[in-house]
Amino acid sequence: MILTRDNLLIYRYRNETVHIEPWGANAVRVRATKNPAFPENDWALASRPSAQAEITVSPEGAVLTNGKIRLSLSNNGKITVYNQKDERILEEDTRKFCALKIEAREFRPIPGGDYHLTARFQSLDPNERVYGMGQYQQPYLNLKGTDLELAHRNSQASVPFMISSLGYGLLWNNPAVGRAVFGKNVTSFEAFSTQALDYWIVAGDTPAELIEAYGSVAGTVPMMPEYGLGFWQCKLRYQTQEELLHVAREYKRQGLPIDVIVIDFFHWPHQGDWKFDPAYWPDPKAMIEELKSMGIQLMVSIWPTVETDSENYEEMLENGYLIRCDRGVDTSFIFLDKKTLPFDATNPEARGYVWAKVKEHYYDAGVRLFWLDEAEPEYNIYDFDNYRYYSGPCLQTGNIYPSCYSQAFYDGMKAAGQTNIVNLVRCAWAGSQKYGALVWSGDIPSTFGSMKNQLAAGLNMGIAGIPWWTTDIGGFYGGDPTNPEFQELFIRWFQWGAFCPVMRLHGDREPRQPQYGTTGGYFCASGADNEVWSYGPEAFEICKKYLRLREEMRDYTRKLMEEAHTKGLPLMRAMFVEFPDDPVCWELEEQYMYGDKYLVAPILNLGQRARKVYLPSGCDWRLSDGSQQIFSGGQWTEVRAPLDTMPVFERVRR
Repeated sequence: MILTRDNLLIYRYRNETVHIEPWGANAVRVRATKNPAFPENDWALASRPSAQAEITVSPEGAVLTNGKIRLSLSNNGKITVYNQKDERILEEDTRKFCALKIEAREFRPIPGGDYHLTARFQSLDPNERVYGMGQYQQPYLNLKGTDLELAHRNSQASVPFMISSLGYGLLWNNPAVGRAVFGKNVTSFEAFSTQALDYWIVAGDTPAELIEAYGSVAGTVPMMPEYGLGFWQCKLRYQTQEELLHVAREYKRQGLPIDVIVIDFFHWPHQGDWKFDPAYWPDPKAMIEELKSMGIQLMVSIWPTVETDSENYEEMLENGYLIRCDRGVDTSFIFLDKKTLPFDATNPEARGYVWAKVKEHYYDAGVRLFWLDEAEPEYNIYDFDNYRYYSGPCLQTGNIYPSCYSQAFYDGMKAAGQTNIVNLVRCAWAGSQKYGALVWSGDIPSTFGSMKNQLAAGLNMGIAGIPWWTTDIGGFYGGDPTNPEFQELFIRWFQWGAFCPVMRLHGDREPRQPQYGTTGGYFCASGADNEVWSYGPEAFEICKKYLRLREEMRDYTRKLMEEAHTKGLPLMRAMFVEFPDDPVCWELEEQYMYGDKYLVAPILNLGQRARKVYLPSGCDWRLSDGSQQIFSGGQWTEVRAPLDTMPVFERVRR
């Protein structure tokens, strides 16, 4: 049975109800359930822009039209979506209507009352190209042919918004742990435990239009503060106040640009104390004031874990501010021989408690930047009341897990008068961007293969609506600064880092430093030196060149940050985002645009001293090596890449 009500198209058959409604310009939201009512959550759909659809019902079914998108609903419940050219862009799997009897919307009951949901669509074109979906540790920018886990892990962030070369964008608006498969025959999305199907689809003429439309309903980042535009210095880990100040003073003595310096983990007496250990950080306020006098902001790493020795453990346990275990001992995991429980970031009171501690010991001393390390975010949250696993939003607020952890800081800082809020986080879900989430790609290996993976990850994160993104320059795991091969990797990564949304140096270098002290975090040893002068004189000179280049681009980077804030556009843009009419640009995976002006071609192999670069048609290009040589667009060119230079072209408009 097909019904209409106001701006809503309704389909009912047996115990399934489907709701289809306009949701913003050129977009529709599709929901289905076999429960008596739909869940109240809108999940990532933070806003509902006004849109008036045209709905017509005929003996063959119904059609809903909203601008450039048209959705057809047959009498037997099949959904087909068209663009304004009357081309099919999405069609539910039709194998239900043959001997296979495979459902396009399959609800399989599971214990506890929920369903294992699978949504299946036909692959209308085996040459379709798919992008977005967040951050995965694989080298493929085009996701067609891939099988993706929808869950958070260290270095993996599922952000299930995708765009297609067929001219549509789709948000899988379901926070459940699951799976997405982009096959040549079928595209499918799974939720292992959920109450309803929920997706949002938009049609548009260009990828940029699709990304902007998604930003209009899921939210955009705040405006990046000025300190986010420059260079961030970090290592695992500065162990004392004097060590950190020595590094900051050396940057200023040498006249090197630096905006942020980071105090990483285990600067506290115990996990869950949320304050500096006075044995090693005797006067944080004076330290912060000296840094500010040098024009440097301090970022502090904060963990959600609370060990049993913490001064806050008993109070948080008594008030129900810690997560619970289903059976056995209340210990989530053991880190450095300490039994810990994360605080319950789904509990607003627990979030308020943690922020109050952070405000007292960090914020009131002058800290305005927080590195919210989810420790090991592969534990996806479990709702004991409803027996359900979640990979995405908070259960009570509809916001994001693990980024509901960052929401505590977003809400607290906003209440304290901060407007341009930045939280460095390891994971994100759809909509995390509006909470000031700056995502870094986790604890990644220090290899050229890993560097290539991060390039794909950063571009797909931008397409998925997360424009604030960064990596550990040089990778996180290992790497000896005295090793020539690692020095080359570091140089190539540093060059690329100058053209990332945030340029941040971090890593756990070898050999490890000896333990310092006898109390607090002393047992967590630090990595070797990781400053720009730590990699030998040749690398140092190259680093200085790219530090100054990043500083020269400050005004341009600020403009890109404004576009991310107002439109949702990424800073790192896959070539087809800027050049959708050039078919070659849809095939390029190892070069990209930094905004609309600079074509960036990272060097991704050891010993490589040249590479081919494609220059899109419709404009000329100037090689940014000082030669001022002009190249015509629409051609491939071989470019020299000596160790001190990464190929970058500047767009010259005709």
